[in-house]
Amino acid sequence: MQFDFDKLSTRDRYKLLVSTVLPRPIGFTTTVDRDGVVNAAPFSFFNALADDPPLLVLGLQGAAGNRKDTARNITDTGEFVVNMVSEAIAEAMNICSIDFPPEIDELTQAGLTAAPSLKVKPPRVAEAPASFECKLWKSIEVGPAGLIVLGEVVAMHIADEFINAEKLHVDAASMQLVGRMHGRGTYARTSDLFEMNRVSYDAWKAKKA
Repeated sequence: MQFDFDKLSTRDRYKLLVSTVLPRPIGFTTTVDRDGVVNAAPFSFFNALADDPPLLVLGLQGAAGNRKDTARNITDTGEFVVNMVSEAIAEAMNICSIDFPPEIDELTQAGLTAAPSLKVKPPRVAEAPASFECKLWKSIEVGPAGLIVLGEVVAMHIADEFINAEKLHVDAASMQLVGRMHGRGTYARTSDLFEMNRVSYDAWKAKKA
């Protein structure tokens, strides 16, 4: 089956994209507004894009004429923190996806702890296994209320139990991160892994010979 996206509605394009680009990491993002009020919200249009400069991307989709608090705060302050989501905080993250009024602190409602960041004003989530402090590198307006945000990572936090600081070895499996799947409430665990090593060209030729 083939689909011409020029002939599909926005809703249908979204449905096809989020049902096939899987799994997607969750960018649990903390920001502050101009008055210092903390906002926390999860986004699954999220990933790492580059290492020089180190860039993360967030796709912030709002309703027509109603930009999300996260997008507005990043635009106003130029700073944000992306926190990774483990199984241990998945339910708390989901609480932060509730459409609370802007003046309500989602972290408090979810029972999570705001911890000071090193180089930006927004706090990180203390319970997150890893967090990335970011400064706005570039933003792109998309559609009536969408914003694509590229953030340069200026500092990173990893819980001590997941990192060998001397070797910079991260115990990724033990973090038990979760990813977003299709549908409104379907998630994936990262506990069912398999290895497939990259093959060099010389090894490929030798195998074919």
